[in-house]
Amino acid sequence: MNDDGAPAHVTGRIRERTFSLADLPDVREFAAAEARRRGMAEGALDDFLVALNEVATNAVTHGSTKARLRMRVDGGQLVVTVHDDGRDWRPDTEPGVTPPPHNATSGMGLWVARLLAADIRVTTGQDGTNVTMRFLL
Repeated sequence: MNDDGAPAHVTGRIRERTFSLADLPDVREFAAAEARRRGMAEGALDDFLVALNEVATNAVTHGSTKARLRMRVDGGQLVVTVHDDGRDWRPDTEPGVTPPPHNATSGMGLWVARLLAADIRVTTGQDGTNVTMRFLL
């Protein structure tokens, strides 16, 4: 269900869900069920959910109050895109490539997601920010 109580939107083979900060537990549950349905092994699920949670949390705490999760399969990979409407973020370098300092208490989300995903791409512009992650199935 979406945060308004409606079923998650299905467009062909793409599953989509809009969420806010309060919806993060439901988003993780939705994503886990969808990943299993798409063939992700149980042993890979924990890493997938950690990466997803980091990116989804960033979207609704730093980007905009509402964000969108889209999931689809491309070949043998689960492709997950988290979109937020935040337009003010203009990173100087590729986000999440450099490890955070040893004493960091925040700012690790994209770095952690990059470690756990097979691939990650971050795009930002006038339409907001997209973080697209790929996970092997």
